[in-house]
Amino acid sequence: MKIAIPVDNKTLDTNICASFGRAPYFLVYDTETKESAFIENTAATSPGGAGIKAAQMIVDNKAAALLTPRCGQNAADVLNAAGIKIYKTIAGSAQDNIDAFTDGKLSLLDDFHAGFHGRRSN
Repeated sequence: MKIAIPVDNKTLDTNICASFGRAPYFLVYDTETKESAFIENTAATSPGGAGIKAAQMIVDNKAAALLTPRCGQNAADVLNAAGIKIYKTIAGSAQDNIDAFTDGKLSLLDDFHAGFHGRRSN
């Protein structure tokens, strides 16, 4: 199964990025082959709609699950329509979250924010 994780750097010991749509990279990890690939998030610099564009990247990379600390409603709608489950990350590295996921210790994310829709938070 392929899982996707928004990350700050291109290593398994990197932090999880707090912003799904604005994450610099996505780690796509295959739980069966243990192979990992890092994809540059081209949506990160979008003036608006970054979450939706980032969600489409996850769909296009055929992930079955997304591990993220938070997610906007519009991005969640795209992911849900594609049958991708969204799990809430724990404190720790990408590897810590991969381990928690494979051990069945992550819960589904059920609190989605409305999104900023082009507005920047201060």
